[in-house]
Amino acid sequence: MARPRSKKRTAAAADGSTDTAAAAPATLRPGKRARATPRPEAEYSREKRNLEDLWLSAFPIGTEWEHIDKIEEFNWNFQNIEKALEEGGELYGKTVYLFGSTEPQLLNVAKGEQKSEKMVFVPIVVAVDCPYPPSDKVGIISVQRENEEIVPMKAMKMDWVPYVPLEDRLSRIESLETKIFTLCCTQRRSALKHLKTERVKKFDYCMPYYMPLSPEDDHDTTVDIIYPLEHPIVQSFDWEMDNYKDFIDDLVEGEVLPEDEKENFKKFLKEKVKERKTELRQAKEARKEAIDNMDPKLKNAFENIQFYKFYPVNALDAPDLRIQKKNYINRYYGKAHKWM
Repeated sequence: MARPRSKKRTAAAADGSTDTAAAAPATLRPGKRARATPRPEAEYSREKRNLEDLWLSAFPIGTEWEHIDKIEEFNWNFQNIEKALEEGGELYGKTVYLFGSTEPQLLNVAKGEQKSEKMVFVPIVVAVDCPYPPSDKVGIISVQRENEEIVPMKAMKMDWVPYVPLEDRLSRIESLETKIFTLCCTQRRSALKHLKTERVKKFDYCMPYYMPLSPEDDHDTTVDIIYPLEHPIVQSFDWEMDNYKDFIDDLVEGEVLPEDEKENFKKFLKEKVKERKTELRQAKEARKEAIDNMDPKLKNAFENIQFYKFYPVNALDAPDLRIQKKNYINRYYGKAHKWM
């Protein structure tokens, strides 16, 4: 049953006017088009590149935990490594192992319309062209640590993990033309507070280990020392370049070493030099034995191994990257064969 009209609606109808009439479409004059109601402009969603997140998958080994977040402060661009791995690139169709790192650089950073110098942790990516993993170990060393440790990656919760490009995430790894593995660390940041300081610091001092068949610099003559005083003396001593007497006199003159500690320090220093020479001799013997017992295929792969070092390329929202690029990777890997 229809509802009866109210008095107001009946009067309005009789008068020829109604509130709903205002919503009715206006009669258009010939040749005129209705003006469309403007719609909010759809937000542009850029399609990701196939290897865009590759550099982020490579753990920045050796970077202090408190600085890792600073890497993503800028939208870094690593299209150079993407091109190298895509069809037609130098690394396409190969097996490649990638790890990350950082190099603190003083760069010009834009803030509004002004630029100012700022210490920036520039990410770098090292690609190892080799059909086998270059190593399953990491080295733990710093000036603050007297002894070098070589430990399995898994002891530091690290491993080589397959990386699958965006377009191939539903494919089997075996079917991919280019096999990519990245260094991964499964240590949870939230769990660091439950670890001892010494354990946390080990992550800061980690670096990828590699035992070259023929080291570029097989003539190491330097020892790092920490002499225990109220204010410990942290120094590097080169037993071929430095003179014991001059070295110690300089420390005394600089008020780093007390005068009455000269003889004790000299004995300590000579003992550390002796220990370092023994370490180097043992390492050389161990390398020779490992090479002699190496599988011929692995040995051949290591004889032809290639290291590539990639710096980010310029991007609109990243710092001015006019920096001095260097081919040095670390004390184990030495220098990159190519860097860009």
